[in-house]
Amino acid sequence: MNTGLFIFYYHPGIQFRRGQDRFPTERTELMDMLSTAHFSATPEPTTFIVNVIHAHPGKQEEAFRIIQDVVHYVAERKEGFLWSNLAKSTDGKTVVNIEAIRDAGNVDEFFSDPVFREKFSKLDEVSTFEFHTYSVGDLILPKLGQQG
Repeated sequence: MNTGLFIFYYHPGIQFRRGQDRFPTERTELMDMLSTAHFSATPEPTTFIVNVIHAHPGKQEEAFRIIQDVVHYVAERKEGFLWSNLAKSTDGKTVVNIEAIRDAGNVDEFFSDPVFREKFSKLDEVSTFEFHTYSVGDLILPKLGQQG
């Protein structure tokens, strides 16, 4: 039995021809999905949430754990969730959640869940934050190494 770790990143320029919109649960499913992926020259209508969390002094790890718990809750229960990247600044001051969702209406759906609201409100104890919703306006891919 192969228990190796594999990581899969969704990119808004990659399409899955069979309409799959969830992460694979088995390695064979991942390989099957990757074999059907292709790039699109135009951006897909993806909506992003960018939440910059300004941790109180010494509270970056706690803020990270709180938003990590929130995102895992959403990932396990909400159809509109696509993916999330969580990052900590190297200066120990901020945490960033960049999250892709199906559309802006998912934000209201998430916040209408009382368990979500309770989990999210814990950020108030350890931080302040800026929460914004974005729509993709352009997809820019690297030009280095391309012929022509």
